[in-house]
Amino acid sequence: MSETANFVLNQTMLRIKDPKLSLSFYQDVLGMTLLDTFDFPDMKFSLFFLGYPSGDVPEDQAERTRWIFDQPALLELTHNYGTENDSEFEHHNGNSEPRGFGHIGISVPDVYAASERFEALGVPFVKRPDDGAMRGLAFIQDPDGYWIEILSSRGLADLILNA
Repeated sequence: MSETANFVLNQTMLRIKDPKLSLSFYQDVLGMTLLDTFDFPDMKFSLFFLGYPSGDVPEDQAERTRWIFDQPALLELTHNYGTENDSEFEHHNGNSEPRGFGHIGISVPDVYAASERFEALGVPFVKRPDDGAMRGLAFIQDPDGYWIEILSSRGLADLILNA
């Protein structure tokens, strides 16, 4: 449709409790790049944009900011100040009742190799690759309990085409 030809699914936003834990998870466990951070101290929140950039990230702040909002499939983590110090605070992960948001998906070359790495790093699993009827894909949890589907294009295509 010509009216929407230049539309881009730019971001999915997740609220996080502790930026140190979440940034470490998404950068060190999932290998995402922190593209930029935007702090709004008067409104008491910060935004962290992460993704898998296919090219160079602009160094100039203004150019990088515009570039970020043109990119496809970024993850925006939103931290409201103080939640990291509240031992009783937690976000609804969308998978407990009432269900709503389900998960984000990360495509990897080899689900089994990625799962072995996650296991070694102590990442909690919701579903391991050979659990249940849908074999060859996994679900892990981030520090806030959000589910992340770990899949491979080949494995998922085979599963769907052979269903």
